[in-house]
Amino acid sequence: MPKVRVRQHVNPLSKKYQTPIAAPDWEKVYAQPSQPLHFDIGCAKGEFLLSMAALQPDWNFLGLEIREPLVERTQELVKELGLSNVHFLFCNVNNSLAPLLESLPIAALQRVTIQFPDPWFKKRQAKRRLVQPELVNDLANYLSSGGCVFLQSDVEVVAQEMCDRFGEHPAFQRQGQDWLATNPLPVATEREILTLSRGEAVYRALFMPSADHQE
Repeated sequence: MPKVRVRQHVNPLSKKYQTPIAAPDWEKVYAQPSQPLHFDIGCAKGEFLLSMAALQPDWNFLGLEIREPLVERTQELVKELGLSNVHFLFCNVNNSLAPLLESLPIAALQRVTIQFPDPWFKKRQAKRRLVQPELVNDLANYLSSGGCVFLQSDVEVVAQEMCDRFGEHPAFQRQGQDWLATNPLPVATEREILTLSRGEAVYRALFMPSADHQE
């Protein structure tokens, strides 16, 4: 399988990525469009979702990624593997998440993962980070009452900022106050496996809709 060479860092604020995408026809994307839906935001090469889709055929999976060559190659893998419950979209989540969510059937979105997003360490670049208040608010409006958001990073300051953003929104309630010792999902990402193999920490947290904001 040929390797896809892409830039490691993509600035979501650049002009190239300011046009929102149109939502796909979900009836054409998934064989069973009524199944519960899992969004993986910033899915990179998609290994995590491909494995999840094979393990959980009664779920649908959607990977969102700003690096178009990765999405093109991953969609080829979907066809090669014959999976009908997983799809990948090239988009800038900062401006495309809302139209995607608006197009979904009511209560379809039941699980969201944001794993190891680009940390953008420099203070002046913090506005490029993935988890912004607008993203949290969009998810708050469309996540099912029984749903969850799973966050993880190997950079504690980034993990804490993500937790702060979700924790500040009244629609979300963190499950416990300490970092999760283990991943509650059955598949680990490539970055997670590499980080743990080095003996380094992974900072994880799980959020669910708060009782006051459930449907």
